[in-house]
Amino acid sequence: MPRAAAPTPTPKYQLLAADLRRRIDSGEWEDGGRLPVESELEGQYGVARNTVRLAVDVLVNEGRVVRVQGKGTYLRRQARYDHRVHPRSHRRGALPVAGETYAAEARRAGLDLSFEYEVWAVRARRDVADWLGLQPEDAVMMRRQRCLVAREPYAIEDSHYWPGLADGTPLMEDLPAPGGDERTLADLGRTETTATDHLTARMPDPAEAAWFGLGPGVPLLVNTRVTRDRRGPIRVVETRYAADRARLLYELGDPPPTD
Repeated sequence: MPRAAAPTPTPKYQLLAADLRRRIDSGEWEDGGRLPVESELEGQYGVARNTVRLAVDVLVNEGRVVRVQGKGTYLRRQARYDHRVHPRSHRRGALPVAGETYAAEARRAGLDLSFEYEVWAVRARRDVADWLGLQPEDAVMMRRQRCLVAREPYAIEDSHYWPGLADGTPLMEDLPAPGGDERTLADLGRTETTATDHLTARMPDPAEAAWFGLGPGVPLLVNTRVTRDRRGPIRVVETRYAADRARLLYELGDPPPTD
């Protein structure tokens, strides 16, 4: 009977990376704090300089630490903000107004909130076309909203509208829509009453990484919401968040009674 192959030993640099990860998670170094220099880690672990460098490379690629030329290696600051993707309380018979949710969260955190807007016609992606009941490559209007919290890039929200729905409305201007996008749609007789969310994660493309200012190994959280009313689909909203600064909350059920 053939012998089972002996397990391959774990490389030293991976063992070192695992222990540094453990020390980071235990809070040994504060967010933004500096890791020991390479020579110090060599002495602590009794390993070669190259092993230390490879281990730190692993943590850099995971987005846990960042190298600052001439200064050392620092823990990436984990300034995460909670965003209620689907809060409990909202207007009866309608979905919550996203802008109001962002504003309330910023107020609670004592942080400034700002937005940038762009609008243009695009060819619908295959998934967007499927959700809206269109043919692939049909033209749709897309409204992009970039959200900044405390002047730090926080989210990119792309709303793809049913063809012709937003024509001639504030949704086609690169300015905030009075009362929010949802209220503009309601004034058009298309109140968003139901939605399906698709939550995924992926690595950013170069343009996204540049706008968010992401280091290596930091993915995006992507929430794609398809909204509807009784007449059918209204829009597809794809919102991308930097995973190192966002935590998405879904609140279910009725809120507890208050005294």
